[in-house]
Amino acid sequence: MIVFKKKTSQNHMSRAAALSCRPAKSLHITESRLETGEVLLEYPLTVRPWLAAVAKRLGKSRDVVQIKKLQLDAMGTAVWDLVDGHRSVGRIVQIFAETHRLENKEAEVSVTSFIRELGQRGLLGLQ
Repeated sequence: MIVFKKKTSQNHMSRAAALSCRPAKSLHITESRLETGEVLLEYPLTVRPWLAAVAKRLGKSRDVVQIKKLQLDAMGTAVWDLVDGHRSVGRIVQIFAETHRLENKEAEVSVTSFIRELGQRGLLGLQ
């Protein structure tokens, strides 16, 4: 009997399909530039229902919106600047590889993992 079975995702996308998607920035993000040229992203944090119930019992207001901040480094800022809703992930990878003198495979791994991370946080969506 298997008690802890890893859930397998049924929504697998082919590599070609993933690279042809166009990432777009979320409308709920506040973007600002620091003096160093890096980007600081501020976005509302979604509170899980059970956590909201605990906060309510402790006397906290349910309507309080928490703002999360994420500071991107130089590489993350370079990718963030390339995301415009029109370029595909593959094109962003090509530009990133040329700009930073990387092999295509290395740039693809870096850019796609960065886009995946921002997507999981709700900062980017794929079209």
